[in-house]
Amino acid sequence: MAAAPALKHWRTTLERVEKFVSPLYFTDCNLRGRLFGDSCPVAALSSFLTPERLPYQEAVQQEFRPAQIGDSFGPTWWTCWFRVELTIPEAWVGQEVHLRWESDGEGLVWRDGEPVQGLTKEGEKTSYVLTDRLEEGDPRSLTLYVEVACNGLLGAGKGTMIAAPDPEKMFQVSRAELAVFCRDVYRLLVDLELLLGIAKGLGEDSQRSFQALYTANQMVNVCDPARPDTFPVAQVLASRFFGQRGGESQHTIHAVGHCHIDTAWLWPFKETVRKCARSWVTAVQLMEQNPEFIFACSQAQQLYWVKSHYPGLYARLQEFACRGQFVPVGGTWVEMDGNLPSGEAMVRQFLQGQNFFLREFGKMCSEFWLPDTFGYSAQLPQIMRGCGIRHFLTQKLSWNLVNSFPHHTFFWEGLDGSRVLAHFPPGDSYGMQGSVEEVLKTVVKNRDKGRTNHSAFLFGFGDGGGGPTQTMVDRLKRLHNTDGLPRVQLSSPGRLFSALESDSGQLCTWVGELFLELHNGTYTTHGQIKKGNRECERILHDVELLSSLAVARSTQFLYPAAQLQDLWRLLLLNQFHDVVTGSCIELVAEEAMCHYEDIRAHGSTLLNVAAAALCAGEPGPEGLLIVNTLPWKRTEVLALPRPGGAHSLGLTPSPGDGAQHGLCSCSCPHLTAAPAAAAACVCSARAPADSASRTPPTKTDGSVTLDNGIIRVRLDPTGCLTSLVLLASGREAIAEGTVGNQFVLFDDVPLYWDAWDVMDYHLETRKPVLGQAGTLAVGTEGGMRGSAWFLLQISPNSRLSQEVVLDIGCPYVRFHTEVHWHEAHKFLKVEFPARVRSPQATYEVQFGHLQRPTHHNTSWDWARFEVWAHRWVDLSEHGFGLALLNDCKYGASVRGSVLSLSLLRAPKAPDATTDMGRHEFTYALMPHKGSFQDAGVIRAAYSLNFPLLALPAPGPAPAAAWSAFSLSSPAVVLETIKQAESSPQGRTLVLRLYEAHGSHVDCWLHTSLPVQEAALCDLLERRDPAGHLPLQDDRLKLTFSPFQVQSLLLVLQPPPN
Repeated sequence: MAAAPALKHWRTTLERVEKFVSPLYFTDCNLRGRLFGDSCPVAALSSFLTPERLPYQEAVQQEFRPAQIGDSFGPTWWTCWFRVELTIPEAWVGQEVHLRWESDGEGLVWRDGEPVQGLTKEGEKTSYVLTDRLEEGDPRSLTLYVEVACNGLLGAGKGTMIAAPDPEKMFQVSRAELAVFCRDVYRLLVDLELLLGIAKGLGEDSQRSFQALYTANQMVNVCDPARPDTFPVAQVLASRFFGQRGGESQHTIHAVGHCHIDTAWLWPFKETVRKCARSWVTAVQLMEQNPEFIFACSQAQQLYWVKSHYPGLYARLQEFACRGQFVPVGGTWVEMDGNLPSGEAMVRQFLQGQNFFLREFGKMCSEFWLPDTFGYSAQLPQIMRGCGIRHFLTQKLSWNLVNSFPHHTFFWEGLDGSRVLAHFPPGDSYGMQGSVEEVLKTVVKNRDKGRTNHSAFLFGFGDGGGGPTQTMVDRLKRLHNTDGLPRVQLSSPGRLFSALESDSGQLCTWVGELFLELHNGTYTTHGQIKKGNRECERILHDVELLSSLAVARSTQFLYPAAQLQDLWRLLLLNQFHDVVTGSCIELVAEEAMCHYEDIRAHGSTLLNVAAAALCAGEPGPEGLLIVNTLPWKRTEVLALPRPGGAHSLGLTPSPGDGAQHGLCSCSCPHLTAAPAAAAACVCSARAPADSASRTPPTKTDGSVTLDNGIIRVRLDPTGCLTSLVLLASGREAIAEGTVGNQFVLFDDVPLYWDAWDVMDYHLETRKPVLGQAGTLAVGTEGGMRGSAWFLLQISPNSRLSQEVVLDIGCPYVRFHTEVHWHEAHKFLKVEFPARVRSPQATYEVQFGHLQRPTHHNTSWDWARFEVWAHRWVDLSEHGFGLALLNDCKYGASVRGSVLSLSLLRAPKAPDATTDMGRHEFTYALMPHKGSFQDAGVIRAAYSLNFPLLALPAPGPAPAAAWSAFSLSSPAVVLETIKQAESSPQGRTLVLRLYEAHGSHVDCWLHTSLPVQEAALCDLLERRDPAGHLPLQDDRLKLTFSPFQVQSLLLVLQPPPN
């Protein structure tokens, strides 16, 4: 007789079911305790420990020694290889057999010489399926190898996740055994956990919630864990519940398998190579077993590594890509930072990435995938569109500290008006696990309800890899179409965006940058990495330019395409969002600095080779080739090398013929003056007409005045700036009663993310660093350069020395700074209070600039207390302004009328040595009349960052100056000259130009190169079918809209035979 219906108490019923599936309580008699049946130890276990990351073939030939469960091995970053010998009991025929393996290190199983599965306790992968059904004829004995890295999924932090790694940490294997896996128990556990999730998620107000709870309760009633013959009855109850369908209006969730792997972070680059193998081989297994499962994978660099180190696995990935299950996404070389890389570097991320995906997988990506980066530049939509990408996915703005971003699906409009369809998964994560709670959150939190009925659900362990599990896939399959829940599809990014696009009529538009209100310390942390980034972007620019001109002028010269690709890939690798930002461990920072050193060394060699080709190897005494790598005329003071290693100052005026992008040379190595023009001019050396500055530095009452006829600078006896006058107008730039060049120190203790965050409350701890009167001294006196220098004791442990330099003809004063920095949780900035009033300041970004408020009216305004910029920040009112330029800094702010440049931080996690030691950097101050555009601030910042090159030339200069390119409009910048990626006979160049003022403009590009044909192309260098450009008198006419980036293909005439 059936039991009479009983009244049920919500909480006790819920807890009853929870205990029935609990891994902690009552496992002697609950269902979870029956997940594995009979077990037996492995037949033999032996190990081999090494500090190296050895390839499999090498590792298995080493001497293995007997090992036992619980043995310690290590330390951190070493590798322990285990040989695991197995004998499966005869009695297990017909059953599913697993190897159960638990370790606190990340493991990879090798079988028959190939990787077959990752094993990570943190990633819920603790068993490897030896056979899903042991047959009579199957071998009973086999040998596996397990490669265990001495680090966890998220590194080896000492005490906390983001603490510096513990170098002495030891690891152990806590389980290694064979066991029978009970698949029926597993299915019941999945169903019961989902029913519990529905009951909790829908709550006591929902009819469907009670149906879920009562179904689960009834399953517990009928299911006896000790009697498998009772399981089918319980399974029927679950299937009846999950078989009740939802309505047609249900929200559709597109569940995409994903595994976010930081290319380096709390572990070194080389460990990432193995993380990729561990994660992706597990994904391959899932794709084999679940034909509907789709795995999205970003970052070409990681695929390139796997291709090099695991060719068998890589071939499988290509095979599943053909089936549509393995889907490359993102289109970039790595998931780079969205703020700090230059515009050109961002283009190269896509150029390298998209070309790799096309070559290796047969097609390019159509979505930009950047889920974990600390903000997104307003120029990204234009760069995406120029690289064949129309869709964008991230979730990082859910981390905003102050304001909730108002959309999950919207159109994002960039600086130039380009638009892309953007989607933020409403579950605010890229590491979902397929729980009902996450599925419901995806619907409830969606801020575009009523405007769209589709959203993404990215599932799989991430950051340190791991990826999806079979349990996650099974949960999502079971929730496919169940009443009371959204519809769940195992889907792809392409299907998601197609669905969003087909119903986009009601979507809103967000204009401008996507600023993350968190992690603003990353604009400053690890100043040496920031400096290396800026320097190497310049070096590669210059090498490409000179090599392109050498191709045009020399029939013998071969463009170093392969070397440049290698160097660019190193730079792009370092622009990963936890490397260039400085939010990585010391090991990664050291590797990044080595990468920059490689770029500097090889770049210098390539520059000299190109210079030699430009001099055409003419005989004669050695001279200097002076190269202007910018597209406008320059007259600058240059330090020229002299015999014995000394330098003398030379003034390098342009030849005065409008030449830009020029070369010139001087035939002796120690002239006091050498002419330079823009990118390729050579002219005989001549002394400047007026080689003395207007007035030498004068020193009175301990203060120093520098004056070059354009600006007058007055420094007080401690080195602070008391006056900065623009002489043409007599206008004072420093606010009355204040001083500029004021160094200030802040306490810098964030809430958690040490290297990442600077909090708003740090501003409450401002302490001016007071100098010692009498430390100011005159440096260079008169002639072409005037300077003064001083010392400043920042604290008992840190000191600073600075040379303040004013050159003849220069519109800005430079501050060459050297700091010996030894602090803990302090932040050093320099401030310039301006005699300027404006509600907004202008900051340079990639290929343009944008305005941000100087006030804190709204929460959106004050959340930007610390922002990023590239080479300059400007504060202007009508008719006058003050610009702050820099050569390697990115953090800045303008509050009221005070311009502030962020110089150094001192976080202690994840790298306890961050920023400790010696730093050198330069910033500059430029007062100007009128707008910053008309006053030449943009050009001045370029000049500060791209000094004239003085290269050893193997022969005398040609008699006449030579310039390769010039532009008729100051609003247009010729940013890049390089050889085209596919260039028959190496005679096709790519030019990249952008409109920098924010204006519509027509511009003539003049060239002296032998151009045969010119056409517009996109950022991937694909020719625009309607983009032919007629050449008239060696000139091309170009039309720009504000902040538009344009690329040209120039086909050079074949060289004469």
